[in-house]
Amino acid sequence: MVIELQRLYRDGWTDGMIFIQGILLCRSIELKWANNERNVSCVPEGVYQVVIIQHPKFSECLQINGVKGRSGILVHVANDAQKELRGCIAPVFSLTGNGKGQHSRLALSYVIENLRISGEKEHYLKISSGNTHPRLS
Repeated sequence: MVIELQRLYRDGWTDGMIFIQGILLCRSIELKWANNERNVSCVPEGVYQVVIIQHPKFSECLQINGVKGRSGILVHVANDAQKELRGCIAPVFSLTGNGKGQHSRLALSYVIENLRISGEKEHYLKISSGNTHPRLS
């Protein structure tokens, strides 16, 4: 199963839309693009394997594997990118502006449930955008 994250880069944060099989499930919030620096940048565009994990702090969430130069990246619950994210992705049901959203716990549960009911064993996250940023080579 492929989760698609289509981004829009803002000056201080990144908004997104999360799709599965072409259906919009929810929105997303992230930190701004900062050259893939640990703890301060959103994840580079690309395709990454994701797995459902039980995290000690964030409970059930998705772990993103294979990000060059980074580790420990999750898709987890957060409603304010600046206060709650350190390079991870947070699904939300609605955007409230400036890297903030609402109902993140419900949005994450919805994404995970869609992965489970797909019956597929491997899941991937495809991150892309309509506007450009410096890509890593």
